[in-house]
Amino acid sequence: MAKTISRRIFLKVSATGGALVIGGYLPGLHETGTAEAASLFEPNVWVKIGADDSITIMLSQLEMGQGVMTSMPMLVAEELDVDFKKIKTEWVPADPKYGNPNFGGAQLTAGSNSVRGMWKVLREAGATARAMLITAAAQTWSVADNTLNTENGEVVHRASGRRMRYGSLVDRAAALPVPKTVSLKSPKEFRLLGQPTPRLDIPEKVNGKAVFGIDVKRPGMLTARVVRCPVFGGKVESFNSDKAKAVPGVRQVVKISSGVAVVADNYWAASKGAQVLDVKWNEGPLANLSSVEIMKKYAVLAEQTGKIARNNGDAPAAVKNNSRSFERVFEVPFLAHACMEPMNCTADVRADRCDVWVPTQGQTASHEAAVAASGLPGKAVNIYTTYLGGGFGRRGEADFVTDAVETSKAVGKPVKVVWTREDDIQHDFYRPITYIRMWGAIDGSGKPVAFMQRMVQQSLMKRLGPLPPDGVDRISVDGSATLPYDIPNIRVEFIETDPGVPYGFWRSVGASVQGYVVEAFIDELATTAGKDPYQFRHDLLSKAPRHRAVLDLVAEKSGWGKPLPAGHARGIAVMEAFGSIVGQVAEVSVTNGAVRVHKLWCAVDTGWVINPDTIKAQMEGGTLYGLTAALKGEITIQNGRVTQHHFNDYQMIRHNDAPEVEVHIVPSTETPGGIGEPSTAIAAGALVNAIAAATGKRIYKLPIRPEQLRG
Repeated sequence: MAKTISRRIFLKVSATGGALVIGGYLPGLHETGTAEAASLFEPNVWVKIGADDSITIMLSQLEMGQGVMTSMPMLVAEELDVDFKKIKTEWVPADPKYGNPNFGGAQLTAGSNSVRGMWKVLREAGATARAMLITAAAQTWSVADNTLNTENGEVVHRASGRRMRYGSLVDRAAALPVPKTVSLKSPKEFRLLGQPTPRLDIPEKVNGKAVFGIDVKRPGMLTARVVRCPVFGGKVESFNSDKAKAVPGVRQVVKISSGVAVVADNYWAASKGAQVLDVKWNEGPLANLSSVEIMKKYAVLAEQTGKIARNNGDAPAAVKNNSRSFERVFEVPFLAHACMEPMNCTADVRADRCDVWVPTQGQTASHEAAVAASGLPGKAVNIYTTYLGGGFGRRGEADFVTDAVETSKAVGKPVKVVWTREDDIQHDFYRPITYIRMWGAIDGSGKPVAFMQRMVQQSLMKRLGPLPPDGVDRISVDGSATLPYDIPNIRVEFIETDPGVPYGFWRSVGASVQGYVVEAFIDELATTAGKDPYQFRHDLLSKAPRHRAVLDLVAEKSGWGKPLPAGHARGIAVMEAFGSIVGQVAEVSVTNGAVRVHKLWCAVDTGWVINPDTIKAQMEGGTLYGLTAALKGEITIQNGRVTQHHFNDYQMIRHNDAPEVEVHIVPSTETPGGIGEPSTAIAAGALVNAIAAATGKRIYKLPIRPEQLRG
């Protein structure tokens, strides 16, 4: 059943120069007979072809440094057959038709799901436009469609040598029925996909034209700082604004749901006003909460049987009945996201309209928050996205949107709310603190016969909705319940609890814990068996050929087994996360407890490749993010509040500490996997295994402290 673009619709959208607009859609959703109605299909990714040959690709996935501003247009451009250098991009508004099918149609850039969710839809959008342009040219020349081809934005009739620019065909093409199905290119026909391609966002970031949320300026705009209760869950009991209002430039002080907003002509005046604001807090029931007490309670909970995430054979019996069995306990702390650009949002709330400019990972969540805070209907609320100065999951939340909308509504002017670094560190949605018991057993021949894990943690899945009937949080056990090793008895349990600390999705989510814990434990199984850690894993991956190929490649490239400089040692790890398989080898030395990571090798099978440059960059950046967490990252709670404040006590790896990361991509024709998070997940595993090889000391608690390795 075809969908027809009427002449009226074509004229309507092309009044400023002519444009053919094609939307992708998902089969099975409501269909109507015109292309105007096609805009209602979900998801809907638009390709605009101007009469001047301009090609504009609408961006539904948001750019936070991970490269989607380049990879998404590449998917369209390959099928459309246009010169990538001539591509223009435009951010889409908050609208369900632009949703990611992997998130149920929500607009969200997270979970390494941009390519995984959009690759087919975007390719089909480009292929559909190309097919219609070919038909338009065939009708113009009175030839069959199958006698025509395309190249670099032109339709070509090989037999006669005739050519027509795409721009000259938009009028005729716009009046054609939209094909219900189209054929996609085979990989051997690709001219663009798989080739190193310069990033489209880099020039604007270099020349200063890129607009991040913190750069937004609006006529008459004020700036606000929000003073929040330092204790989680605390509320404003009363406040005196006299001192704050006495600061030059401070205009108003208003109570909002998250605290008290000091609104001023500029950031510095707002900050000075916030510093002298007199607030009395009702600190609530968490005023005595501490990380130490949380972990003690988790240890008690870990004595109980949890919900079963995986159960092969009889792991408890195998552990009990084997003389070479052992138990270990692992602990990981709360972690902040520490985005380089602090949280911020600009809102302009009027009686009948709300405009929001925000560096967000989720247009849907931001729109919902703005609707709730403004009290206006959804159609009156507009979300304008910007570049993001880092996301890592933090900007999938919308608390900073609520701050701005409530403040603007209260003062009746456009307001930009800007968080400080201290606000970011102390009022985050943290990677959950976790307590894990592990059991393993080796038989007389040195083969592992049991692997058992019991995990205590806040439920990440509950941030999205209720847990499934079995009570298992599949996000939290990603990497353990999906264990690829051929071990006859495997049992994985999950115990949910919630101490009340705000928590959320942190880069690589549950896999960020499991990549450390599982691979550290597998390494200890190997040494208990008296076997080489690489060979031990290789032998256990006979039923997981993709994992084995990645493991073998990273071992080869790192020179596994070859001599190293005195005092140096290697550690190895491999895991699957977000549809990709990553293997890493870390080379380290340890001097008086201080760890130095000299080099890290990475092999990745992410399915068929869009832009190899992006894959390498994400492997490098994700690895450094994971190493930072393992070596330095810890948020501690004392008296219900975070004790860390800034980068002085919540440190990042700096240039002089960062190792070289060498990346190797496994050729593959598998469906694309995610690339933004897998290397973060596995980095700690390779690191602690290298430290164990160097010192003989196993790391059971992160972050790694010098005192753990001395003596």
